[in-house]
Order: sequence, then structure tokens, then C-alpha cells
Amino acid sequence: MYLVTVLGNLLIILAVSSDPRLHTPMYFFLSNLSLADIGFIPTTVPKMIVNLLTHSKAISYVGCLTQMSVFLIFGFMDDLLLTVMAYDRFVAICHPLNYSVIMNPRHCGFLVLLSLLISLFDSQLQNLSVLNFSYFKDVEISNFFCDPSQLLNLTCPETSYSTMVKCFVFAIFGFAPIAGIFFCYYKIIFSILRISSSSGKYKAFSTCGSHLTVVCVFYGTSLGVYLGSAVSCSPRKGAVTSVMYTVVTPMLNPFIYSLRNKDLKCSLKRLCSSLV
Repeated sequence: MYLVTVLGNLLIILAVSSDPRLHTPMYFFLSNLSLADIGFIPTTVPKMIVNLLTHSKAISYVGCLTQMSVFLIFGFMDDLLLTVMAYDRFVAICHPLNYSVIMNPRHCGFLVLLSLLISLFDSQLQNLSVLNFSYFKDVEISNFFCDPSQLLNLTCPETSYSTMVKCFVFAIFGFAPIAGIFFCYYKIIFSILRISSSSGKYKAFSTCGSHLTVVCVFYGTSLGVYLGSAVSCSPRKGAVTSVMYTVVTPMLNPFIYSLRNKDLKCSLKRLCSSLV
């Protein structure tokens, strides 16, 4: 699964960069999402493989904080890029005549850069929240990686601090992106309903199908972990859900987008034939 994820997302990046017909904002954001997935999955899976091979579940304090920091950077990059992609579809469907003006290369680059800076800010915020407390060791985390929500519970149990940080993170990186996506698709649906022909409606909505599928899988599992930890969910269920959004979702993204997109499929076929 690890190799499939890395190779699949790498093929999408190569296909988009090598085909001039795919040099559009939608595919630009898709290639950045694939790049974030390539950075996201190595933060957890290689260490998990080492643990399985060596029968050791230990990780150093510095290693744990480093893993959490990088995990949060790429995890929230995924989160924010999905929101940016919803905005891109909103502009394409609701304001088609102004699409090329609004989604110009400079604006697209700014949106990706802003997503990266916000992700860095959140990563450092949660790292500082953990570092504010005393050094801890010989503790067990009921997950296969250093889950930020569980680390906050370890550093400040039975206090309102961890709850406050979780609520802040959920508001900024959970509620706000989801609200943005819902607003975009609310406008998209109303614009599609105004189209007279059924074929036009299908063509307009088909460009959103892959994105909606990825959003449902990613947010359904990741929010399940954070909200579940807040209500003392079963550790085993939390670990299983974590596998879904840290391993399965990045692996499914290339398949979801490539199987539903004719232009991308043609570009991938040409790329594979040239490599062979």
C-alpha cells in the first residue's frame, strides 16, 4: 500500500507536468494534493513497518515530536488543498466567463503557498502545546503513530487546556474548511439546477464527483478520530480510523481521480507508454 500510494501520486504529478493540456488550475491543485500525499504517508508508514519487522514499538521523544510536526504539516495541507479545489470548482461552474481571470497562475500559486503557511503555523502551535509541559517517557500511545490528540491528553490530562487546543484546531482546520466546501457546493448545485439540458447538468457535476468522494473519505475518517478522542472513543476503533485517513485515503486518491477523468487517463497512458 505504501509503494502504491507513492508511485500512484508520483505518476499523477508526472502526467500533469508532462502534458500541456493539463496545465490548468484544477490539475495544478491536484498535483499539489498528490505532492502533499507523498509527504504525508512517509511520516507514519515506514516507522510502522519497522515496528512490525523489529517487534519494537518504541520511538524517541524527539522522533515523536518530529513525526507529529511533519504529519500535521502535510495532513493540513491535504485539508486546505481540498478546500481550495472546491473553490476552484465553484469559480469554474458559477463564474465560467471570469474563470481564467480569477484563477490566474499567480492567484493559484498564492492559494497553495497560503495553505502551506497555515499548515506550518498549526504544526508549530500543536508542537509548542506539547513542549510547554514536562518531558515524558515510558508512556504508551494507543495508536501506530504519535497522534497529536493523544499527545495532548498525555501532557495535560484532566485539564481544560487540551480541550481548548482541540477546539481551536477543529474550528480553524475542521469547521472552517468544511463550511467553505459546503458553501461552494451549495452555490454549485444551484448553478447546475439552472442548466436546462440534462447532459449539461451531468457534465458540470461530473467534474466535482472525484473531489466529493475524496472529501467524504478524508473528512469522515480524520474528524472521526479527533471527535472520537474528545468523547473517549475506543482506542482500537481510533487506531483503525487513523489507518483509513493516514494510509488508505492517500492510496485511493490517485485511483479516484484517474479512473473518473478521461484527460488524466489518456495522459497517464501516454506517460506509461513513453516510460516503457
